[in-house]
Amino acid sequence: MGLLEEPLILLFVILFLGSALGEIKIRGLSLGTSGVLLAAMVFGHFGYQVSPIIQQLGLGLFIVAVGLSAGPRFFRMMKTSGIVFGIISLLIVLVASVTTIIVAELFNLSPALSIGIMTGALTSTPGLAAALQATGDPLASVGYGIAYPFGVLAVVLFVQLLPRVLKVDLAEDLKKKSGPVRNDESPEVMTIEVTSPSINKRTLKELEFNRYNTVVISRVIRGDRNIIALNDTVILVGDRLVAVGLRSDLTKLCEDIGREVQTNLKNHDNVKLRKIIVDSLELIGKTIRELELRRTYGVTVTRIERGGFEFNQNSKWRLERGDVLTLVSSEDRLDDVEKLFSRKKLTVTNIHILSLSLVLLLGVIAGMIPFHFPKLGTITFGVAGGPLFIALIIGHFGKLGPIHARYYQPSNQVIRDIGLVLFLAGAGTTAGKGIVQVIQQEGFNLVIGGAIITILPVVAGFFIARKIFRLSIIHSLGALCGGMTSTPGLGATNQLMDSEDPAIAYAAAYPFALISVAVASQVLVFFL
Repeated sequence: MGLLEEPLILLFVILFLGSALGEIKIRGLSLGTSGVLLAAMVFGHFGYQVSPIIQQLGLGLFIVAVGLSAGPRFFRMMKTSGIVFGIISLLIVLVASVTTIIVAELFNLSPALSIGIMTGALTSTPGLAAALQATGDPLASVGYGIAYPFGVLAVVLFVQLLPRVLKVDLAEDLKKKSGPVRNDESPEVMTIEVTSPSINKRTLKELEFNRYNTVVISRVIRGDRNIIALNDTVILVGDRLVAVGLRSDLTKLCEDIGREVQTNLKNHDNVKLRKIIVDSLELIGKTIRELELRRTYGVTVTRIERGGFEFNQNSKWRLERGDVLTLVSSEDRLDDVEKLFSRKKLTVTNIHILSLSLVLLLGVIAGMIPFHFPKLGTITFGVAGGPLFIALIIGHFGKLGPIHARYYQPSNQVIRDIGLVLFLAGAGTTAGKGIVQVIQQEGFNLVIGGAIITILPVVAGFFIARKIFRLSIIHSLGALCGGMTSTPGLGATNQLMDSEDPAIAYAAAYPFALISVAVASQVLVFFL
């Protein structure tokens, strides 16, 4: 085993064995990157140790990637109804924190072990990082490693079993409930019957409906026919125009050209509505106007979804990877446009080393700033909170001076994954030193404590979302998974029905949970 004395050999052996362990699936479930943590704990038990510098570097990279990814939508959510999802996630973390204090008292657990169990139950690696920073005790990693598998399994089982127990039609329930996915900039649909003679026999281009700001004509209904709305489409008196836009602009258009009638989009023609995800590197950064989709492809963009929230289409908006466009046209034309938006080049990363280094430097410095709280003492955000805070701000603006933060999603994925496994390798070997002794002494209490700290927030989170905020079951489960920072739970929720709503709720709740768990992990030290 002399080779393992070489630091790099040890590191890569742990990463290899841990990754292999994480890919093993049992009934569709796997440990994922947490396999690295478990493998590292085994090596730590036998006296091997990954350098703390590698652990800190990994933590910084992971946290910055998360912050840059969440930044563009985090502050926007603060201004929209998405704050409801944030409140739900905050309440979930609050319940988990109070439960942790009670469990620590009942089972006489140490502060580091208790907080580690909480972060494992909430499957929050940034929370574990904050716990290690606050306590300076590797027992936090032990608690995390023991509680994590149960935290993953409990959320997945809850998500899968709840709809069966309640015997609810999720699609019908979603229709009845109006979750806070829409906001002040969300478009509405209005069908307007043309009665004004001044409109008769003029094309949409001649009518210049763009003077009504947000209004877009998606289709023209003439008798039983549905006609795709293009610039050269001729409008006749008696036609019904399906218009999409903000209510104020739609009302003004309606007053000028006709009267509102009941919207009925059922048709026997080949006019379809489809949601398409922006994925092509060639189109990222371009505006809808520059793409000329209506003139070139005969396709109309009616709305945009970004960061889990719906907005009226704006021809000046620059597209970002992951934007969801709602398009109206014939099926063959939609197929062509879908290929356009999904086209990829070989180059899929755009990591800017100068920017990444500056964000990390500023984040580490910010994490060293002490904050004094009366009766609680002094708290620093450390390598976990400081880089996250800086990355959220810079991610929101996209560019500050020489710092470029809008990386393509694969870039963030690379940074996040490398950082995460490096951090877990270091944290695992540190925790592994005393794991056997701790399990022998506190094994049963750790399992029971982890179960309680997982189950109570799960039940409370669903109750708050469903009964207090009256969300649909699918939105409630998505918010619950975000509040528990459970990606496997989101995967299970997505399998319940063919809808993007779970991911929308998850995306809205996750950033709040990410930050609040990190803060709670540090504050709890003063209560335990």
